[in-house]
Amino acid sequence: MVVNNVVSIAVGGLIAALLQWLFFGRLMIWGAYPDVVLLYVVVIALRTGRLPGALIGFATGFLLDAVYGTWGIQMVVKTIMGFITGLVASGESASVLRSPLRSMAVGFVVALVHNGILLLLILLQSGVRAGHLILELWIGCTVYTALVAFMASLFRRR
Repeated sequence: MVVNNVVSIAVGGLIAALLQWLFFGRLMIWGAYPDVVLLYVVVIALRTGRLPGALIGFATGFLLDAVYGTWGIQMVVKTIMGFITGLVASGESASVLRSPLRSMAVGFVVALVHNGILLLLILLQSGVRAGHLILELWIGCTVYTALVAFMASLFRRR
C-alpha cells in the first residue's frame, strides 16, 4: 500500500515536470508563466507532510534543473517550499484546497514566497540588477500560478 502511494506520487511529479517543460512553460504572457510543479509540490506537502513534500520538491526541482540547466536553483527552492508547506499539514489542511477561491489564495501566497526566493537566487547567481524580473517573475508568475490553481480546483475530482 505504501509503495503504491510513493510510486503514484513520484509518477505524478514526473508528469507535472513534463507538463511544465512541454506545455505550461511555453504559455508565457508578458514573460510570465505558471508553475504547475510548485502547485503539485504544495498539494503533496499539504496531504502528506513536510518530509514527503520536501522529497517531492527535491525530485521535481532536480528534473526542472536538468531540463532548464539551472543546476540547484529550482531544486533548493522547491525543497524549501515543500518543507515549509508541509509544516502546516494536518488531517484537515488538504480541505483548504476544496474551494476555488481558497486554492487561488493558497497558490498566490505560496507562489509569492517561492518566486521571491527564486528571484533572489537568480539575481545572486547572475550578479545583475534587473527590474523587469521583479515584474515578470515575481509578480507576473505569482498571479499566473494563482490563476492556474483556481482553474485546476474547478476541474478537480470531487
